[in-house]
Amino acid sequence: MKLIIVNGPNLNLLGIREKEIYGDTSFEEYFQTIKNKFSNIDLEFFQSNHEGELIEKIQEIGFSYDGIIINAGGFTHTSVALRDAIASVETPAIEVHISNILTREEFRKKSFLSDVCKGIISGLGLKGYEFAIDYFLSQK
Repeated sequence: MKLIIVNGPNLNLLGIREKEIYGDTSFEEYFQTIKNKFSNIDLEFFQSNHEGELIEKIQEIGFSYDGIIINAGGFTHTSVALRDAIASVETPAIEVHISNILTREEFRKKSFLSDVCKGIISGLGLKGYEFAIDYFLSQK
């Protein structure tokens, strides 16, 4: 099984920014933990603060991977282009948010990605990524 975690803008600052919302663990640290936990699968990670790079990555892997776990950060609420990229590929995606976007600012309650993703995991911290991996493993 081949899965990729695609993280959007500002997620490179996990462990540093707004620790009360996002915690104090960097994604790089967390990624090593889940790579060890799920050592039986091919798990990759890509992060960019640039919308076009996220779209290009989705197009690059969207016909050959078994799943995309996407936390598009702020692009979740703004990017029709990122939505269209997910809709255009065959690889299924699960939308993940570390915080519960429905309990935050009004503008965060709208996701342009949700309707083209298999599901949404929101508000369960970094553990949400593991739940998404578990979902894909259960579909084998």
